[in-house]
Amino acid sequence: MSNVQPKTDKDLFQFLDGLGIAHSTKEHAPVFTVAESVALRDEIPGGHTKNLFVKDKKDNYFLMTVEEHATIDLKTIHTVIGAASKVSFGKPEKLMEYLGVIPGAVTAFGVINDTGRQVKMIVDADLMEYDTINCHPLRNDATTSIGSKDLLRFIEATGHEPLVLKVTA
Repeated sequence: MSNVQPKTDKDLFQFLDGLGIAHSTKEHAPVFTVAESVALRDEIPGGHTKNLFVKDKKDNYFLMTVEEHATIDLKTIHTVIGAASKVSFGKPEKLMEYLGVIPGAVTAFGVINDTGRQVKMIVDADLMEYDTINCHPLRNDATTSIGSKDLLRFIEATGHEPLVLKVTA
């Protein structure tokens, strides 16, 4: 594990500004699950996300960003995302090492911390139907809204190839 400090929400916002990507952030009480965040829906329009940090038996890591109510079949998703085997959830230590976030704050924006490109970034095709996508800004007490095409541009700017795949049932 490296001793490099993970980037903060301020670093993220500077990175987005540097790319000319419009974004807005709303502060709120910490939320750890989709169920806890449902109360924010009236205040924050757009597609809300849930994120799954998974790995296969060969220690290939994947971050899947999907619409919050989407269902993913973890028994078969490996065939869609190109994993070497069935997937299981990645450990919190790897989540912090690669994406710089804790469980409950997992976000597509975490790839800003994956400078070694250890994580394959998957965005669900259904989520891309929203004009605006909402993600945690590397912490779970705020929500950052960004255009869906800008999210892909952000991911590319981190050196990751965003794979837009139909991963939900």
